[in-house]
Amino acid sequence: MSEAGSTDTTGTRAYRVLARKYRPSDFSDLIGQEPMVRTLTNAFAAGRIAQAWMLTGVRGVGKTTTARILARALNYKTPDIDRPSIDLTSPGEHCKAIMEGRHVDVIEMDAASHTGIDDIREIIEQVRYAPVSARYKVYIIDEVHMLSTQAFNGLLKTLEEPPPHVKFIFATTEIRKVPITVLSRCQRFDLRRVDAGLLVEHLRGIAGKEGITVDDEALAMVARAAEGSVRDALSIFDQAIAHGAGAVSGDAVRAMLGLADRARVVDLFEHLMGGDVAAALTEFRAQYDGGADPAVVLTDLAEFNHLVTRLRFVPEAARDGSLTEDERRRGADFAGRLSVRVLSRTWQMLLRGIAEVQGSNRPVSAGEMVLIRIAHAASLPTLDEALKAIESGGVAPLQTGAPRPNGGGPVDRAPAPAGDGGVTAVAQTRMSTAGGGQTMRLVEPVQRAEPIAPPLPAPVEEASSVPVRSLEDIAALADANRDIAFKVGFKAYVRLVSIEPGRIEVSLAENAPKTLLNDMTTRLKAWTGRNWFVSLSREKGGPTLSEIEAGRRESVLMDARADPAVAAILARFPGARIIDVRFPDATAQDVGESDETSLPIDPAADDEDDEL
Repeated sequence: MSEAGSTDTTGTRAYRVLARKYRPSDFSDLIGQEPMVRTLTNAFAAGRIAQAWMLTGVRGVGKTTTARILARALNYKTPDIDRPSIDLTSPGEHCKAIMEGRHVDVIEMDAASHTGIDDIREIIEQVRYAPVSARYKVYIIDEVHMLSTQAFNGLLKTLEEPPPHVKFIFATTEIRKVPITVLSRCQRFDLRRVDAGLLVEHLRGIAGKEGITVDDEALAMVARAAEGSVRDALSIFDQAIAHGAGAVSGDAVRAMLGLADRARVVDLFEHLMGGDVAAALTEFRAQYDGGADPAVVLTDLAEFNHLVTRLRFVPEAARDGSLTEDERRRGADFAGRLSVRVLSRTWQMLLRGIAEVQGSNRPVSAGEMVLIRIAHAASLPTLDEALKAIESGGVAPLQTGAPRPNGGGPVDRAPAPAGDGGVTAVAQTRMSTAGGGQTMRLVEPVQRAEPIAPPLPAPVEEASSVPVRSLEDIAALADANRDIAFKVGFKAYVRLVSIEPGRIEVSLAENAPKTLLNDMTTRLKAWTGRNWFVSLSREKGGPTLSEIEAGRRESVLMDARADPAVAAILARFPGARIIDVRFPDATAQDVGESDETSLPIDPAADDEDDEL
């Protein structure tokens, strides 16, 4: 049953928005809340009517409307029926006034604007009086969670033992903020989000009553944007009708909401999973030029990624009425080809990327960088696979079922034999220390035709041509053999006491790994071809390589500050600081920089206004 339109001051019939015009007036009009309706029907039939109800749920699912319908059912009276009833097919004596919110015995209060104990005290004083004309005096308190602690405490006694002619109905979107002492005195009903397919059918029925032409794609987009809220769905649909001048099309809704074409979102997802960066960026830019918001595009990608993951475990999810045929068909295809690890990693990258785009002052550029990361990682192993491969001494496998970077078919887990001249995809790993822990960074796949090196490779040169006279020589050997993890720990913790051919005596810095000495012995033998005896000395020893490099960096910093040109710039821009000193390759090596061509001088001082 819909509400009739009212008349404005000019005498013409005022327009009533769809959310009010098609507001349910009895339990048969409520959609998606069948469990609550069934419970109330049985309770009323058995005469087991509670003294208070708590209605909770997200915005727009019908909490206030349900409260009014419940008040109408409590006070239902017709010439033939004079008792509480759920069957409200025939309008009763009090029905119209209650549904319009103007009945004297049905008191509606907004707790958002009446939060104090004085407001509750007024209710407590009034409950002693019998209703004027209805069977029950009904108090409907909306957003009840906003009442103060004193107000809740003042209500407890009356709520526990109300007069027989008084009923309380509470509604809230924040059920966790309601004290448990109040909840325990109420029957609680959780109003559910309305299923998207049910919303589509509801909107289609309203479109027929309004004489509006609307296509299925538009209804699906409106239902999806409403996120389970009937009121939101009707408000968006109302706006779409005005936008399309009476006819609602998918293109009109897409332009109105700033959405991307769902088929194009699937195309973009396919480019990303195939590692085709150029095609992905072209498609993303085309959608942006067409009016789609970058953050919305990434959100749609995340939703489709979730759909693919869900279809992998729940194929029946394809029956969702809000899905397009393209999403059903291609989503099922992706679910059969992509591994859960790839989908999970993509989901995490998209979630982080959405936040980056929303917080960036250049959302398009930020969105493109997110897509580049996802496409780049499409053919890489996940972190746990890389770690397992390192532990077993093998090659980190590529994801099973993940497309090749060129968009081809699934990638085989086994690498091509190195001896046949084929190309093997290898995922290298680099380990760096940060904050006392270790961080693994996956580097892009490199192509190698030679055999894959084992964890401890054969000596690069003969023993006679590999002299080891200092800590720098050992670090250089670690560099040559690509053992970055060992090199980092070695530079940070080892202090030299003495060294001679085949024997080295060292001391260790605080918090050094317990296996470091054994690691040195094993690696020196593998790299030099001779046995080495590595012993721990009680002497303090010299500085670590990291301390030496830090001292050299400080010296470079002082030299830079002393430079007349730099000093003039620092004086000209108050608050400026030197954060980087760069050298040609040869000079960089002279100042102790072995891995980078730039020296971050003061990474911790990030509270300055300007940087040099």
